[in-house]
Amino acid sequence: MEKAIVQFDAAGTASGKMRNDLSVTMVHPFAEGPWEMATDEGAFHGGDASAPPPLALFVGGLTGCIMTQIRAFAKRMGVTLSDLKVETRVQWDWQAKGRVYETAPKSFEIDVLMESPNTQAEVAALIEAAKKGCFIEQTLGRTNPIRHRLKTEGGWVDV
Repeated sequence: MEKAIVQFDAAGTASGKMRNDLSVTMVHPFAEGPWEMATDEGAFHGGDASAPPPLALFVGGLTGCIMTQIRAFAKRMGVTLSDLKVETRVQWDWQAKGRVYETAPKSFEIDVLMESPNTQAEVAALIEAAKKGCFIEQTLGRTNPIRHRLKTEGGWVDV
């Protein structure tokens, strides 16, 4: 079985009230990018809404990921697509905690609307394969350790 590490690196710079300018590059298994993008927040967080908020990019990335895998795998699995739409709904629980808040994921729902002359079983198999091939969906379905470090004068400190 062939395996590879897929790695994306992102660097962000604060550039406005709440705006972040980002440069994202794929570095493994081959180089692509960089792609320049931005996030901002609306008035709730004191931003100017000059770019989508990070959650919009997240939900858009999830939707684009499953759509890409469906289209790529359809060719490999011999499934003909004459139309494809995906509608994604993501909800989080939000709770005030003093002057800050805490969040937790509540639900992820992805509706696939496609037209195909193939059988329902073939289309369902395509969606199952796409779910397994979608990097973002596979990430969400697992517990993932996330390491945060702070750069100090003495070096990096885990936070």
